[in-house]
Amino acid sequence: MDVWEPFEIIGAVRKIETIASGEAIRDLVFLEERFGIADWHKMKGLATVRLDDGTIHQAELHWYEARGIGQRWVKIKRFINPDR
Repeated sequence: MDVWEPFEIIGAVRKIETIASGEAIRDLVFLEERFGIADWHKMKGLATVRLDDGTIHQAELHWYEARGIGQRWVKIKRFINPDR
């Protein structure tokens, strides 16, 4: 897994959704140049993450993935407030 920021995903990613695919992905040219031509999908989901400082948070993650290549450019999009 290729992550943008140093963090660890704890457990499973939940509520996974496709938010873009194919030509609708703005970074498609860069993905294909760096990782190869494939049926790319931009995904999002919720997960528990551990940051470098050891704190644990609920977060919305975004990433790209393609069959045979796997997840790439995983990033924390935002932290989820547990009081909501």
